[in-house]
Amino acid sequence: MAETKGRFGVHGGQYIPETLMNAVIELEKAYDHYKNDPEFNRELSELFNEYANRPSRLYYAEKLTKALGGAKIYLKREDLNHTGSHKINNVLGQALLAKKMGKTRLIAETGAGQHGVATATAAALMNMECVVFMGEEDTKRQALNVYRMKLLGADVIPVTSGTATLKDAVSEAMREWTSRIDDTHYCLGSVMGPHPFPTIVRYFQAVISREIKEQILEKENRLPDAVIACVGGGSNAIGSFYHFIEDKEVRLIGCEAAGRGIDTFETAATINTGRLGIFHGMKSYFCQDKYGQIAPVYSISAGLDYPGIGPEHANLHDMGRAEYVPVTDEEAVNAFEFLSRTEGIIPAIESAHAVAHAMKIAPTMDKDKIIVITISGRGDKDCAAIARYRGEDIYE
Repeated sequence: MAETKGRFGVHGGQYIPETLMNAVIELEKAYDHYKNDPEFNRELSELFNEYANRPSRLYYAEKLTKALGGAKIYLKREDLNHTGSHKINNVLGQALLAKKMGKTRLIAETGAGQHGVATATAAALMNMECVVFMGEEDTKRQALNVYRMKLLGADVIPVTSGTATLKDAVSEAMREWTSRIDDTHYCLGSVMGPHPFPTIVRYFQAVISREIKEQILEKENRLPDAVIACVGGGSNAIGSFYHFIEDKEVRLIGCEAAGRGIDTFETAATINTGRLGIFHGMKSYFCQDKYGQIAPVYSISAGLDYPGIGPEHANLHDMGRAEYVPVTDEEAVNAFEFLSRTEGIIPAIESAHAVAHAMKIAPTMDKDKIIVITISGRGDKDCAAIARYRGEDIYE
């Protein structure tokens, strides 16, 4: 699994215009320096513990375990972090790094809005300017998060090009970064894009698997049999998997958004339906049409409808180290409702994709087996959309 200069097997790299090369070189140098800097790590630990509410809980879901009648299920409660998702882990790290680099302005892309909210939060905390690019379609689906970002002082720019969703927000943020490299840091929200972003984001998100490992050894005195997380670009999943990659007995399962099914065009399940390509500065797997153009994708989840996957995930798939399974809208919504009613925990619809797969495999496993599901975010933001999906209008 050796990683060479931003390559994960054949995946990764830096496929970017010359205008961005100086920016990514500057970022890589700063990251290589500060990740080993005791003062930087002390400040980051303090932000994690005092501000972001880490370590997050590893909760034994006793009622869910009994209801499914198989493996013992634990939930890694990233939904309890400040801002309500795992996104704050990476953003605090990158914002602190940007501050050390002398940047005064953060820009970000966002789909479900959680990364945008986290970036706006860090910018407010660190007295930085903040601009968030969000697909116009997603601004409608996630109106609550748009308001939260504005409340925190960010400018939210609706992106109307393409499908007006996450991929277009990424493209617009990259374009903006090209025009203002001197004072601006692009706070990319997932383990994707050109090197060094996949490595940097994974470094900050790996706190999830580090904590899971410590917590499960304390509670059960052994490692779990499976770790399950949802995958769009793949930040919460690589964070959940990373410290288990060498533990070959632990199954790593990423749950992709199948939308209306992988046999339809309305899907975002990249590993299951995509093929090798280059987009957004990286080589990886992407959903493409027969001419190699990036295909429109669909999911009920604004955070998972990205047409690609991070290069480290692509490599874990190639090596057979991690499994990537499709989960449909209907399965995810059923899991969203089931966890809410069973444990009194409303998960983000993204996280519900992981819960859905656990609901399938837990009953087939022995009672002495252990599953950890990462609940990457809380579901307040999704309640209106799920109500509409079920034919109700909660604002009538």
